[in-house]
Amino acid sequence: MEITEVRVSPIEGDEKLKGFATVIFDNEFVVRDLKIINGQKGLFVAMPSRKMKDGSFKDVAHPLNNEMRKKLEDAVIGEYNKVKEEQQQAEEGE
Repeated sequence: MEITEVRVSPIEGDEKLKGFATVIFDNEFVVRDLKIINGQKGLFVAMPSRKMKDGSFKDVAHPLNNEMRKKLEDAVIGEYNKVKEEQQQAEEGE
């Protein structure tokens, strides 16, 4: 399964939540609402989740192994950094 597209929507004004991502796999399967979080060790990707009756959260979709998790995080964080850099360059050009 290959990641064929990553779309990132950065958000401003939140110290921890930096944006949301949508990832398309094999041009056939989409996962929305991945969160880009600024944690203690830098940026990481939180999987989409839903709140359970007991107040806990459960992932709706998630990688089954560390290799896929790393591939997914690298793609999402790489696209986030690219979009943020483009935004910064656009602001400097104004």
